[in-house]
Amino acid sequence: MIVRARAPLRLGLAGGGTDVPPYCDQYGGYVMNVTIDKYAYVTLDPSPDGLLHLHAVDTDVSAVLSPDQVSPEPGPLQLLKGVYLRIVAQFLGGRAPALRVRTHSDAPPGSGLGSSSTMVVALVTAFAEYFSLALGEYEIAQLAYDIERKDLDLAGGRQDQYAAAFGGFNFMEFYAGDHVVVNPLRVKEWIWAELESSLVLYFTGVSRESAKIIDEQSRNIRENRADSLDAMHRLKLEASRMKEALLRGDLVRFAEVMRAGWIAKKQSAHSISNALIDDLETLAMDNGARATKVSGAGGGGFMMFVCDPADRVLLSRALATRGGSVFDFHFNPHGAVAWRVP
Repeated sequence: MIVRARAPLRLGLAGGGTDVPPYCDQYGGYVMNVTIDKYAYVTLDPSPDGLLHLHAVDTDVSAVLSPDQVSPEPGPLQLLKGVYLRIVAQFLGGRAPALRVRTHSDAPPGSGLGSSSTMVVALVTAFAEYFSLALGEYEIAQLAYDIERKDLDLAGGRQDQYAAAFGGFNFMEFYAGDHVVVNPLRVKEWIWAELESSLVLYFTGVSRESAKIIDEQSRNIRENRADSLDAMHRLKLEASRMKEALLRGDLVRFAEVMRAGWIAKKQSAHSISNALIDDLETLAMDNGARATKVSGAGGGGFMMFVCDPADRVLLSRALATRGGSVFDFHFNPHGAVAWRVP
């Protein structure tokens, strides 16, 4: 039996960072995001030789291990090992099966599209299908979060796992005690189409380490830095405002909220923006953009721009002169899914 799974990547529209402890534990966090038709993929099947085969196909990193000698040391296969060890311990009674696990993603690590967490969700979804585990969206997302943030001690927030598990447009609430509420939005078809036509997604060509930026944000909150804390409060408020603008189809307001949110985000940590991002923002505003922000923690990866759809070509051509690439995408209403191949 072969099991395949995929989970969608996401665009962080507003509130990103308020889903990261300690802010969400103390004040509660709000995030507005949407998934797109780019994915993390997993193929899971029996081992050909009684060993555990792990292969990150897109980076061409692989390992062949004894199933009972897996350790989650840092490295390019850490996510695969972490999921395997948690599934063995929590669901298989410690029995370590011989499997072949292969993965790849439509986006590079450090892209700002939640690629690492999305991969963990895809892996959990594949294992759940393979071993017939009765896990719903909340359980899959929480398990993925526990593996990444607690088992592997990787810094980050909570929105990516829930976006990948649920899919579509979601307004998310994050509270202490790992309490999460996902509110799927019923976005009218014309609003969906207009927003999709108004967004330009641009890869800067620079991947970044989100952990460093997240550590700075978290440190600022722990130290009660008034400027950073005020910025986080405004980010949370902008997520609520963006939800309302989106449901009403007010894309002028949507752009205003994105601009305000981006200003607040840059004030939450110094490393979120840099000379490259500032230059691209100026170029975009001179060529039809109404608002911009970096998707994810910041520092590089993907940038989003809101424009009049009639200015989309002008803006895309201008951005292409800076050496990065415009990324074609569509919104995706579906969350993680797995299926069996006889």
